[in-house]
Amino acid sequence: ILLFLAQGHGATGDNIYEFQIEFLEPVEPKPVCRVTQRQLNITVQKKESNWWERLTKQEKRPLFLAPDFDRWLDESDAEMELKEKEEEKINKMKIESRVPKDPFKHLKKGYLVMYNLVQFLGFSWIFVNMTVRLFILGKSFYDTFHTIADMMYFCQTLALMEIMNSLIGLVRSPLIPAVVQVFGRNFILFVVLGSLEEMQSKPVVFFIFYFWSIIELFRYPYYMLSCIGIEWKPLTWLRYTTWIPLYPLGGLAEAVCIIQSIPIFSETGKYSLGLPNPLNVTIQFSFLLQIYLIALFLGIFVNFRHLYKQRKQHLGPKKRKMK
Repeated sequence: ILLFLAQGHGATGDNIYEFQIEFLEPVEPKPVCRVTQRQLNITVQKKESNWWERLTKQEKRPLFLAPDFDRWLDESDAEMELKEKEEEKINKMKIESRVPKDPFKHLKKGYLVMYNLVQFLGFSWIFVNMTVRLFILGKSFYDTFHTIADMMYFCQTLALMEIMNSLIGLVRSPLIPAVVQVFGRNFILFVVLGSLEEMQSKPVVFFIFYFWSIIELFRYPYYMLSCIGIEWKPLTWLRYTTWIPLYPLGGLAEAVCIIQSIPIFSETGKYSLGLPNPLNVTIQFSFLLQIYLIALFLGIFVNFRHLYKQRKQHLGPKKRKMK
């Protein structure tokens, strides 16, 4: 039974509105009510989804009741609608049954969460350490490599797993941008800075490490939360916005590092390759670094294009419209 009692202001002034409806069959005890400026909508759900001969127990319809023909269904239409819903449910179950269940799903997710967490903690340590040393303790730029290099070695070596993750399909990230970023950074870190003591005390090292760490402060926690199905909108915005100034600045710092190292490699002849006689030709490593400078800016362009597409997908108007 539905009992209704309300007070309202109508054409004749304030009135009490009251009625009761005894339904033909049992209904759910808690109806859903929605009040608008013009009307009150009350939705009553049947306990069992079957066809009723009429709405009320009394055969004669109450005078105040009128059918809504926009939502009216006769018995054949109701049966057809019910049949379509059942077919849709069956088809959905068939599709789900065809998708093979991954027995290692939780293990993979746990690995990705731990990987991103470890990288986030590592780069956070680098960023905080550099910030405190420079702006609070007043340390100089020149000892950055000697205090930060071990942790940066660890993080950038571990970053090789990003290529493996993409290669075996653990993540949906494209392989080429991951290869460009990881190998590009590791080349600067291990080959240029790690092998030349003259480069380790230069101020450019501070800027390279600082820009790298700021970028990762937003990237790794974003991916970590994505693994467990959580999206924090401010973090998403930071992840797909901070790269706009930081990637060019980081690329510029890497380019300065390469340019400063070219005379040192030319003078020492380190990593230069001498071809056997009778050619007696030596391929200078400094010449290869000049070629690498071109590849560096091409790599920045590749990553820029990739990140711009991702930003449009996550922050573009289509994404907001879908929400």
